Amino acid sequence: MARYRESVCRICRRENMKLFLKGDRCYSDKCAFDRRGYAPGQHGQRRTKLSEYGIQLREKQKVKRNYGLSEKQFRLTFFKADRLKGVTGANLLMSLERRLDNVVYRLGFGSSRAQSRQLVRHSHFLVNGRKVNIPSYVIKPNDVIELKEGSRSVQVVNDALDAVVRRGIPQWLELDKSGFKGIVRSIPVRDDITMPIQEQLIVELYSK
Repeated sequence: MARYRESVCRICRRENMKLFLKGDRCYSDKCAFDRRGYAPGQHGQRRTKLSEYGIQLREKQKVKRNYGLSEKQFRLTFFKADRLKGVTGANLLMSLERRLDNVVYRLGFGSSRAQSRQLVRHSHFLVNGRKVNIPSYVIKPNDVIELKEGSRSVQVVNDALDAVVRRGIPQWLELDKSGFKGIVRSIPVRDDITMPIQEQLIVELYSK
């Protein structure tokens, strides 16, 4: 599957929001968004007025890039959320939050979602005692996500756990740092997502 392999700092600058795609670097003075808070490219500092479609597109791109999905993955996730009961936009965000790679990131085992996705793909985690290496695996209430015994000495995991206080753990998750495991206390709700997202714009974009 195609992956974006260029500088991810350009993404934050393009979306005009710090998405914390580089982990610890985003909290340091080296953060490109803090140093150059305008869009990349030779015309990045020009003032541009977006059309209605452009505003909707940028909102979709921001959310898609924040969770690290391809266009096809994001579109499929949206259509699945659209078939669920309730508000489509909220269902979309809840579906993204319940991905295993995102939960690993939220628990603090990875410094970024990209790093968390790689850890999952390399079979470092167990879900309810069983190996799961699918980043899009959907977690459920009372699921236990545990780092494998042989992976507890991995330096990047320990470094991320040491810095988890800076990010904090969402209320719907519980971290047992000494036991290298986390518990899903409940299904996340819309209020658990603090990132400024206007999901209704995404719904309007896909409804055209």
